[in-house]
Amino acid sequence: MRIRSVAPVAALAAVAALALSGCVDNSTPSSSGSASSAAFDVKKDDTLANSLPSKIKSAGVLTVGMDDTYPPNEYKDDNGNPVGWEVDFTNAIGAKLGVKINYAIAKFDNIIPSITGGKDDFGMSSFTDTVEREKQVDFVNYYNAGILWASAKGKNVDPDNACGLKVAVQSTTYEDTDEVPAKSKACTDKGKPAIQALRYDNQDDATNAVILGKADALSADSPVTLYAVSKSSGKLQAAGKTFDIAPYGIPVAKNSDLTPVLQKTIQALIDDGTYKKILDKWGVADGGVTKADLNAAAKG
Repeated sequence: MRIRSVAPVAALAAVAALALSGCVDNSTPSSSGSASSAAFDVKKDDTLANSLPSKIKSAGVLTVGMDDTYPPNEYKDDNGNPVGWEVDFTNAIGAKLGVKINYAIAKFDNIIPSITGGKDDFGMSSFTDTVEREKQVDFVNYYNAGILWASAKGKNVDPDNACGLKVAVQSTTYEDTDEVPAKSKACTDKGKPAIQALRYDNQDDATNAVILGKADALSADSPVTLYAVSKSSGKLQAAGKTFDIAPYGIPVAKNSDLTPVLQKTIQALIDDGTYKKILDKWGVADGGVTKADLNAAAKG
């Protein structure tokens, strides 16, 4: 699924003001220390650290592609630094491996090309692991998320009966490329009006389209939709229930030596309880997993 620029949490409570982060310059990568990982008391694992590819081990840095416009998964704080549960999780990975994390902030659809081109070591941006994406990168799976729609408060929208409606989505996300088009085709196959997808570069704009009445509903990953509803000052409501649950994955270059290291590191964070502490902190534990899998989409 994945999608999303984002304002600080405090500003999200005043989302109707539309003073969101579209004006923030995301062109320069920002570095983050291990403050959040320290809060979870993550200790370096020497065995895992020593198994890192030599280039990364010698540099002591992992460059992570991220579109930080997707609360509560990843977004900007008041100072423009990335925060969110996936940021905490990434920092915990860095702490476990004894390396610093450099966040290469970019548009979502530029992250996988940066990985395949060797610019980023991996991505952390709520990527849904799909068979199509697995043709480009490998995925280390770490969470299960579904799709959840939202509509304006008091407006009833049924995602399974949305023919002729306008639905806001973030461009290049699963909701944009797969979910809404499939629902629209089901409509036209029955001779009903198509669903009009309104595509936005970031999730804030998609959310605001519903608040302003430009769209009948929005479609996004379940934790994102629930967070948007909670921060909308009563202007939004969930439409229907969560559906199409699928795995999130960390994209890594195909056949990279880093992939098994990340898999073992994530499993270690699951086993030592750090992972659950992070999910509990952000209220997203419902999608937690007990095993760090590889390329789950291909496995069905």
